[in-house]
Amino acid sequence: MKDPFFTQTLLDWYAEYGRDLPWRRTRDPYAIWLSEIILQQTRIAQGQAYWERFMARFPNVETLAAASEDEVLRLWQGLGYYSRGRNLLAAARQIVARGGFPDTLAEIRALKGVGDYTAAAIGSIAFGLPAAVLDGNVYRVLARFYGIATPVGSTAAKKAFTELAQALLPPDRPGDFNQALMDFGALQCTPQNPQCLTCPLAARCEALRSGRTALLPVRKPAGTVQTRRFHYVYIRCRGFVAFRRRGPGDIWQGLWEPYLEEGEEVRGFPGMKCLRSGVRHQLTHRILIADFYLLECEEKPLLTEDYIWIPEAGLDNYAKPRLVEVLLESL
Repeated sequence: MKDPFFTQTLLDWYAEYGRDLPWRRTRDPYAIWLSEIILQQTRIAQGQAYWERFMARFPNVETLAAASEDEVLRLWQGLGYYSRGRNLLAAARQIVARGGFPDTLAEIRALKGVGDYTAAAIGSIAFGLPAAVLDGNVYRVLARFYGIATPVGSTAAKKAFTELAQALLPPDRPGDFNQALMDFGALQCTPQNPQCLTCPLAARCEALRSGRTALLPVRKPAGTVQTRRFHYVYIRCRGFVAFRRRGPGDIWQGLWEPYLEEGEEVRGFPGMKCLRSGVRHQLTHRILIADFYLLECEEKPLLTEDYIWIPEAGLDNYAKPRLVEVLLESL
């Protein structure tokens, strides 16, 4: 379904109110790809500083591909979802191995860490490919304007919204339209308190007409959130501390942490002191409740072989989860 009113109104709004972001001032696919990966699950206000740091440290895909995983994860530290940082490095190496950035939707989609949304965003913005994006902002704007009550997250919704967004996409300006739709959802048609009084689409908005603005889009019930109990013991011995790299198959893969016991009870070590207890750390599908302890000793206690002793003065060289940073701030 083509809708010239909707499409042109969005483009006109974007020309006046669209956000001025540094990766929008270039057609460099590397800079655009980097921004899209960083902004997955990250607000622009936070992500822009990371994008600028990455561009300064790794100005092109070759320098990024040549980096170590520890270098990338240290720069990524604080963004969360650390698999994105590992995927970023893997994709950079894919790009270098093929001799340059891919310029077809299928090849972009084949990059590590790139899904349908990210591929469409990169393809449309960097190469003008006619591919519509579909994210939370897009679902919200389209559901409200057209009065669509199909629950977001369902297979039927993805199919219907994808077809609608694709039909609305102007073939000569796909990148501008995709960015207009995302900005409109972020700035005008917001989840709470949308700016309906100043909305250029208000005259034909079905949600506004029927009083369902707060009810659309319809969402599937959220799944259960798992709670885990962590007990961290910061073991300091003659200028060294015991740390390990977290393995695959769990949160924070590849990041470093001090001695950890998980569960309701802590066995610990004689002489350790409690620094903080009941520290709450929220992840997307988990809540972590952590206690922090300090053990200072003259002889190194016997630990499992995955722990190594590293100079305490060199801790900044190791990428760590935010919860461990909170522990270090408590020392």
